[in-house]
Amino acid sequence: MGHTCRGTINLATATITVDDACNFVISNGGAQTYHLKASCEVERQRWITALELAKAKAVRMQAESGGGSQNSEVQSALRTLGNKVEDLSTCNDLISKHGSALQRSLAELDGLRLTGEAGDKIRQVTERATLFRITSNAMINACRDFLALAQAHSKRWNKALQAEREQRVRLEETLEQLAKQHNHLERAFRGASQANASAAGPGKGEASDEDDDNEFFDAMEELLDKDLFSLPEPLVMNQESPSQELVPLKKRRTRIPDKPNYSLNLWSIMKNCIGKELSKIPMPVNFNEPISMLQRLSEDLEYHELLDKAAKCQNSLEQMCYVAAFAVSAYSTTVYRTGKPFNPLLGETYELDRKKESGYRSLCEQVSHHPPAAAHHAISDRGWTLRQEITVASKFRGKYLSIMPLGTIHAVFKKSNNHYTWKKVTTTVHNIIVGKLWIDQSGEIDVVNHTTGDRCHLKFAPYSYFSRDVARKVTGVVMDKDGKAHYVLSGTWDEKMEFSRVMQSSRGGENGTEGKQKTVYQTLKARELWRRNPLPEGAETMYYFTALALTLNEPEEGVAPTDSRRRPDQRLMEDGRWDEANAEKQRLEEKQRSARRERDREAASAPHDNYMALWFERCEDPVTGEQVHIYKGGYWEAKERGSWEGCPNIF
Repeated sequence: MGHTCRGTINLATATITVDDACNFVISNGGAQTYHLKASCEVERQRWITALELAKAKAVRMQAESGGGSQNSEVQSALRTLGNKVEDLSTCNDLISKHGSALQRSLAELDGLRLTGEAGDKIRQVTERATLFRITSNAMINACRDFLALAQAHSKRWNKALQAEREQRVRLEETLEQLAKQHNHLERAFRGASQANASAAGPGKGEASDEDDDNEFFDAMEELLDKDLFSLPEPLVMNQESPSQELVPLKKRRTRIPDKPNYSLNLWSIMKNCIGKELSKIPMPVNFNEPISMLQRLSEDLEYHELLDKAAKCQNSLEQMCYVAAFAVSAYSTTVYRTGKPFNPLLGETYELDRKKESGYRSLCEQVSHHPPAAAHHAISDRGWTLRQEITVASKFRGKYLSIMPLGTIHAVFKKSNNHYTWKKVTTTVHNIIVGKLWIDQSGEIDVVNHTTGDRCHLKFAPYSYFSRDVARKVTGVVMDKDGKAHYVLSGTWDEKMEFSRVMQSSRGGENGTEGKQKTVYQTLKARELWRRNPLPEGAETMYYFTALALTLNEPEEGVAPTDSRRRPDQRLMEDGRWDEANAEKQRLEEKQRSARRERDREAASAPHDNYMALWFERCEDPVTGEQVHIYKGGYWEAKERGSWEGCPNIF
């Protein structure tokens, strides 16, 4: 090639790698790297196949041209060597001819009868000529041996060169044939998949863009992947919605009163609150939704089935995939929820008893007021325990509101004794003053298995107007204790998560300002790990509550007198009586402040708040070393007895 355009990559030396389901990378080793995206996975594979065929052809053409030049160089060297040998042979003949003539002349001189000094000189010349003749004969014999050896090796080199050339041609033909067979098999398999999809008929699943992807997740493909790569069986999930697997024994409500349309001057309230902590700002219920922060915390169990499936896993790396998906699923309920939950009163509790329907029980208690902190404990008959203590730090910045949950979430599985921990990312509410409110999640978290050392690094990409990535994107890599990647997670925190098994990883081109190399993973086809349940009908008029959230504030008999369901201002707001709810909210907050002043008077000498939680006790976490509140037991036993004498009167 005489010249190339700027940015050209030579296919013969290029590296072609797969990035994910639709993306692939072409690189020449660092100087030029192109990240290309196809419209779908099939289109991506067509490009990969075509590029591999073109690369094989380019390699063959380069080898032929390079091999021809190399062969000509060898032949030229052999010809030069042969010419030199011929020159030596000619010199040999001349030396022999002139040497013989010299010997004859010296013999004739020796036959003359000369006396005196002339005779001595002639004898001396004769001796030297004899020595010269002996040396010349030795040189001639060495040249003759060299000529014979060079001719023999020349034949051997030619044979070896011809054998290498033939072997290279056979290998290139085999590679091209394999690429063509791969392309043929792929087309045949795709035709069979389309035939199966046509036989299944329309109306299967939802009519969305995801139907094009689901076409390639049929039973035939699952069987193919399992046979070739032994894909773990526990990760093959049911495509049906997990919440429909268990039918509740108790009929729960599916609607709440519609949200009233009250106007409010937002700036008159917010202009004096810039830079202050959100928990210390007196807010009317107009900004709230009719559930408390304790109930919002219990919503983390919306997709508890992920933990149920994780408890059945035999492999810790598979289990990590489900735990990571559970960590992401907790944010799916926040995408449209711009309302602020009620700040719980100190000592307020909330129970979520789904033991009969789903096998778990959950209890939350507000254990501190400044800073606000809530402790949560859930245990399931299906082999897992979840606990957390979350302290919310929030700042109002004028245009947006940042909410930073502080604390660690623990998930422990009884069968494997695996203990996982992770934290929450930052939640940002945009357009506080002007425009439509919208919520974003951003940050990075590590899900760590403290038993095995496995780790999953999750990255929540912040929204950017200039980014070409999918909005609300989440990516993650599941690694063992040695740092070897086994699974790649991808998706969005508001819709779904998928996993792909890593077959090979390699370092790509430089990425970022620090020159770090990006790791490129070659994976199997992505499979769905979790998908968000659809919102109930009419959710836009019910604060965008999910099916679980609609039941959280439903009145129940036998709950503790401190339960959030009994909170009067929250109940009034749910019923649409917002003016009465605002008055009741002010009464409850003033009652809490009076109780705080009374405790301060009783313990004036104590440097800290002497309040002690009722159902949780403060201690050092044995895993993280943090000072946390851990459930000490007794609540469910007190509920069975109906004995709530120790509960404070907070409402």
